[in-house]
Amino acid sequence: MTEFGGKIALITGTTGIARATALRLVAGGARVMALGIDDAGNAALAAAHPALVVRKTDAADPADMAAAFAELEDRFGGLDIIVNSAAVHPYGDAVTTDHQTFMRCLAVNVGSIHLSAHHGVPMMRQRGQGAIVNVASVQGHACQSNVAAYVASKGAIHALTRAMALDFAADRIRVNSVSPGSVRTPLLELAARTFDGPDADIEAVFQRFGAAHPIGRIAEPEEVADFIAYLASDRAGFITGSDHRIDGGLTAGLGVR
Repeated sequence: MTEFGGKIALITGTTGIARATALRLVAGGARVMALGIDDAGNAALAAAHPALVVRKTDAADPADMAAAFAELEDRFGGLDIIVNSAAVHPYGDAVTTDHQTFMRCLAVNVGSIHLSAHHGVPMMRQRGQGAIVNVASVQGHACQSNVAAYVASKGAIHALTRAMALDFAADRIRVNSVSPGSVRTPLLELAARTFDGPDADIEAVFQRFGAAHPIGRIAEPEEVADFIAYLASDRAGFITGSDHRIDGGLTAGLGVR
């Protein structure tokens, strides 16, 4: 595959959807740098493909992100694609969630998108175009209880995506978001252990989560990555400012349960 030949991509996150997207883009010919804070996830992704550059980075830290983009420019000389997939998922309502946890969730899930645009958009302008894909969630459309910080962050991603799309349209930089339902990721495993205990049968819980989706199963991260790759590609040249639900019909009927 050479769909992304000559393209340079930066991805925040190294596990789950971010991992699948990094592998999808590099398989399509892109040069990819992935930024992650999890040592195990970073090592596993780096070992998965020799062409991937994986850098330990806190995507919510301004200095760390500035250094990452400086390294990206030194190493590759430009930027065409950003995929913002870094995320944390605390549980609790607005009373039980302490403010530090709430603000950390916003900093990682939303603030990292600002930082990647702040540093990345000027690099894209130099190349005359670009594509940004933000990973949101169905929780930004219809939410569960007891996930106040996460829901707030994902709704903010939808709004920020629209704002960025308008702000950068004249630069030929397209900005879209995807809103997955339940996907086989470390965050979904965290959900399973949160609801069913640390010794939960993960596959059984995933089957239960999948039954809430009309399609009858959870998604694989590669299915989300394929659509992210489409939005990042020239084939999606007239798509910007929109959110795309990859949720197996979850929000088409009864909503998130």
